[in-house]
Amino acid sequence: MSKTLTLFTALLAGSTLFAQKDTSNIHMLDEVVVTANKLEQKQSTTGKVITIINKSLLEKNAGKTVAQILNEQAGITINGALNNAGTVQTVYMRGASAGRTLILLDGIPLNDPSTITTDFDLNFFSLNDVESIEVCKGAQSTLYGSDAIAGVINIITNKKNLDKPLELKATISQGNLSTNKTNLQFFGKKNNFQYTARYARLHTNGFSSAYDSIGNKQFDNDAYTGHVANAQIIYQLNSFLSIKTYALFSQYLSSIDAGVFADDRDYQINNKSFIGGFNFAYHKGPLNLQGNYQYSKLTRNYHNDSLHKTNTIFEDNTYFGKSQFAELYASYKILKNMVVLAGTDYRYFSYNQNYFSISAFGPYSSSFKDTSMFQQALYTTFQYHDENNKLNFELGGRFNHHSRYGNNSTFTINPSYNINKSIRFFGSISSGFKAPSLYQLSINDQLEAERSINYEAGFSVRTKNSNTRIVFFNRKINNGIDYNYITFKYFNYIKQTVNGLELEHDLTVFNKLHISANYTFLSSEEITQNRVTVKDTIRYDYLLRRPKHSVNLTAGMEMFKGFYLSVNSRYVSKRYDVGGYKKADMSLDSYVLLGANASYQINNHLKLFADAQNITQKKFFDVRGYNSIPLLYNVGITLVW
Repeated sequence: MSKTLTLFTALLAGSTLFAQKDTSNIHMLDEVVVTANKLEQKQSTTGKVITIINKSLLEKNAGKTVAQILNEQAGITINGALNNAGTVQTVYMRGASAGRTLILLDGIPLNDPSTITTDFDLNFFSLNDVESIEVCKGAQSTLYGSDAIAGVINIITNKKNLDKPLELKATISQGNLSTNKTNLQFFGKKNNFQYTARYARLHTNGFSSAYDSIGNKQFDNDAYTGHVANAQIIYQLNSFLSIKTYALFSQYLSSIDAGVFADDRDYQINNKSFIGGFNFAYHKGPLNLQGNYQYSKLTRNYHNDSLHKTNTIFEDNTYFGKSQFAELYASYKILKNMVVLAGTDYRYFSYNQNYFSISAFGPYSSSFKDTSMFQQALYTTFQYHDENNKLNFELGGRFNHHSRYGNNSTFTINPSYNINKSIRFFGSISSGFKAPSLYQLSINDQLEAERSINYEAGFSVRTKNSNTRIVFFNRKINNGIDYNYITFKYFNYIKQTVNGLELEHDLTVFNKLHISANYTFLSSEEITQNRVTVKDTIRYDYLLRRPKHSVNLTAGMEMFKGFYLSVNSRYVSKRYDVGGYKKADMSLDSYVLLGANASYQINNHLKLFADAQNITQKKFFDVRGYNSIPLLYNVGITLVW
């Protein structure tokens, strides 16, 4: 730890000293967030740890995916983000396991009830369709319910500040590995009517998902083709009431391999997702009332019709999941500095599975009959800030009723104090929970919700041209859900403690050069089943596929009017991955990646851009037995009229 931390601390210190000497600085905006407390508020008025990835940053990284952008944020590792397109994207926030970070779409939870951990597939999103992303770290179950043990990621598609009846935007890019991206958008506003329609397509021939450890097996490339289409309509009935309806359809076809170090030339997955719903928002005087309804269905199909590297002649495996979410909440400003928010939500999940195969032993079929569950909840928060806007305080609680395991509750206590306009201290004590999935309950119907307790404390220093934030956190889980190879059931038996440190620093020099850096340290202890003997429990001082140290550094500058150039680097320390069934865990080497992107705004209607990842062609592994990205580059053009 010492060398990495010393290097990063020196970088922060040197940047801060440089910033103090500069006298021609610009003010860093105190951006408005909606994820923290379901209300629009400035970051300086909440003690929660929020990261905002705005539209400008997303456009500067047009060659990347949503998962790759998130993978560069403090406290987040997206396992699969740097593998072949179509790889499962597993979100690890602050060291939490899969399914413990909740994905939101415009503030509404997304889940896939057909998976074991119910986490939503980030492959279903196109970066071109995203307006901004808000990351809120720490347990957020009081407002957002199950799965928000480590935090929430809110992917925002709502366009703001539309003022023309019709605007069009088209983006086309081409890269190596026969990669091409297309995006077309229509949007506008006429009187009280606002609309958005988008379509995005991504195709790449890719590379072999599985790693050829011998080097002469001639593994084939695994291609990917994805489509995303969405539309949104907002109508302002009057000055205090608006309604919105929306729909999003995503589909991708991806070739995959038979497993670690194993090729398969005719094995594909075809995943589809439909999300639709409506919202109303009423705001008049001190009252703010909102209602949401969302319906989603997902289909995952695994199709294998080849004898290549397998004894199976034919295999078809289809999962179908469906969910519904309904919510009504209201906030009321009791006094100028006091707000009470209360709400209720309802969630319904169901899924089934059909499997058929033909092998040398003959045909075989099985099915998982449709099963379902629902959750109902009541939640409330109280928010206070003093007359001088120095002390901010939030207190909240949630009661959750689950149709299968019963009841549970969560709480949050979140104070912050602004010493002045530059220095702010904050902290929180909050609890989170994760409901067992339908698949887990089908194996053990006595499962309870996994519960966690989260502590965090930190401070931020903001000047005219720099912003520094340091956060310490601790999370404890005493009844984590996992599979028990002794009883061959899912049980509440995992004990996990994660301590961590996050350092973030942004600096603007001479109004042109922008430097952004972050460092994450994880110290963990997990008591779980021995992965070698599977007959006893053991204490591990590391987390699988999650690095103890990670550093991200980006420096960007407007070289001349309209031309922007940025270089970035990512360091990931040694990690461990499973070595196989009843085998010792295997060490994955540390690595450093370098990348760059550039854009040239020719005029208000035309922009050129280019992006390159892994420009040193570093050979590295995030998942044992699977290849990570080689050198990737693409160039493109964006037209607006």
